Amino acid sequence: MRRNDSVRAIKGVGEKAEQCFGKLNIETVGDLLEHYPRGYDEWKPIQQVSSVSEGETAALEGVFASRPTLKNFGRLKVLSADLQDASGAILVTWYNMPFLRSQLKMGIRYILRGKVGKKRGRLVVEQPKIYKKEEFYRQVGKLRPIYPLTAGLTNNMVIKAMEAALKETEGLNEYLPSPLRKRQGLVEYKKALRQIHFPADKEELRQGRKRLVFDELFLYQLALSYIRKRGREPSSHKMEAREEIGQFVEGLPFALTNAQKRVFGEIEKDLTDGFVMNRLVQGDVGSGKTVVAVMALYLAALNGGQGAFMAPTEVLASQHYKSLCGMFADRGVRVGLLTGSLTAKQKREAKEKIALGVWDVVVGTHAILQDNVVFANLALVITDEQHRFGVKQREELFEKGREPHVLAMSATPIPRTLALVLYGDMDLSVMDEQPADRLPIKNCVVNTDYRPNAYGFMKKQIDAGHQVYIICPMVEESEESELESVSIYTEQLREIFPPEIKVDSLHGKMRPRDKEDVMERFSRGETDILVSTTVIEVGIDVPNATVMMIENAERFGLAQLHQLRGRVGRGDAQSYCILMTGQPSKDSMERLSVLAGSNDGFYIAKEDLKLRGQGDLFGVRQSGEELFALADIFEDAEILTQAAKEAEAFAEEDIRLLCSKNKRLKERVERYLGQVTL
Repeated sequence: MRRNDSVRAIKGVGEKAEQCFGKLNIETVGDLLEHYPRGYDEWKPIQQVSSVSEGETAALEGVFASRPTLKNFGRLKVLSADLQDASGAILVTWYNMPFLRSQLKMGIRYILRGKVGKKRGRLVVEQPKIYKKEEFYRQVGKLRPIYPLTAGLTNNMVIKAMEAALKETEGLNEYLPSPLRKRQGLVEYKKALRQIHFPADKEELRQGRKRLVFDELFLYQLALSYIRKRGREPSSHKMEAREEIGQFVEGLPFALTNAQKRVFGEIEKDLTDGFVMNRLVQGDVGSGKTVVAVMALYLAALNGGQGAFMAPTEVLASQHYKSLCGMFADRGVRVGLLTGSLTAKQKREAKEKIALGVWDVVVGTHAILQDNVVFANLALVITDEQHRFGVKQREELFEKGREPHVLAMSATPIPRTLALVLYGDMDLSVMDEQPADRLPIKNCVVNTDYRPNAYGFMKKQIDAGHQVYIICPMVEESEESELESVSIYTEQLREIFPPEIKVDSLHGKMRPRDKEDVMERFSRGETDILVSTTVIEVGIDVPNATVMMIENAERFGLAQLHQLRGRVGRGDAQSYCILMTGQPSKDSMERLSVLAGSNDGFYIAKEDLKLRGQGDLFGVRQSGEELFALADIFEDAEILTQAAKEAEAFAEEDIRLLCSKNKRLKERVERYLGQVTL
């Protein structure tokens, strides 16, 4: 097999499995090899019941002293029993598996393995698997990969396909020069692939991950080097400053902060100096980046150019569209919306208006990038949540017009030193000031014993007319899907809260249209509590939401926790963030105390960088939409710095000449640049 062969070339992958892999954007053997584990399950020996603690995955051996009981909670069937060994007994619970009641025999010794939680003050092993003795002991000491899945695919199916791909694929040759690998202490590429998917131990996992992370960051930096070499290009859209901007600011119902004034001044200078703008605006959650973006779009429209405003989700795009319509209602600026969920007729009409220049500002999602979207005179492109858009997408946007100005915005707080490396092709503006009237979020770090109090507090907030987010981390070590995890939690909440309180759920396995519907209902206030995985991190702005509770908060990085917390505190009411911990270590509590003590994203980012070090190799990536498949700019800050230095040294030689000497390196750099041929 070769990297570009279809996944159907892998033994055991049929038409149905091919379709399932396609849902994960895995079409070729190479795509599969780069479908990295989201975590690892470390199999430890059998423990005694008395030694287990909340939050861990434990293997226990014992007998059932009494017949299991089966209870119905709405659509949820809960089977419970006590497992007993010489040291004591522990509650074991299965969800929607009533058939086990007749299969479990009293007095027979069983080996169970599952996650230990706590319910009503008592430890409980939830949804454990039952193993035969020889089956269990074959796994002890091993690190088992856990892959992102979709409906129809099990973890075992992915493992079997991955083993076959690693064994049978040709062309997994080394492409980094040997001197570079020696300087950086990197294992060979093929070995790294084996170590990331099937590590023999933690050291192998560390080595494999280091090599593949370096590759991602190094190739990214080479791509940036190519873009930088183009230099500052003369602009076809040189603009003139207009006094209407001042009138627009005077008409706002609030005063701009000094940071907003400073950053717009930098943008205005870029737009009027005759060269193409390529600027990144970093601003903490709630710092007012959107207003600055609107001012830039207004300036473009006043100069006869079109503006495109890209958001990462349809809900956020719709919210921006409504906001811009209101702001521009009396100013003669025509605003349109283009998203994937529009009907064929609506899309056709929208594209006609864009091509004819009827719309001055187009708000949308990735749908704007489609080849058949043609602008009459695209002068300015704005991307919201810059970390979601890679170099390739930035290039695609750049090609949409005659070298339009590009303004990227990000609420992800990144220390300036890292931002300069990560976005080395862009000028950087930092919006480091919050509006004076914004109430700081009140934070607390609590353990699971506080949960009843937290639910009571949520009810009071809901009774006062507000809404609540609850975040469930995607941390299952089995093939149980996040759908089940979120659904189970949602059903439990529906049992706990009175029926008039509406609870809804959101997770990454839902169809895009269903996700948008859930977020729309929450945005309209039809849902009181939204239980979600971290897909909520970016993409919804609900000023009425005042409580954010994050389960197992110790499993997240500080930057992501800060992003999640930023979903509340967007209105006039006091907002709260409850960080619920399961089994936190001393280090994780130290990190959480930083978050609890500050709402300043840039301070938190700096502390995150100090505290993470090498990071947790067994941490779970919560989102599949980030810029890199493996690399984390906080945990891998040192590797990022080294990759940038190596790329800079290589860039001293013409990059086309460099890549002509190394075909495999050339192919990989071009993947970051889209259609650009080196």
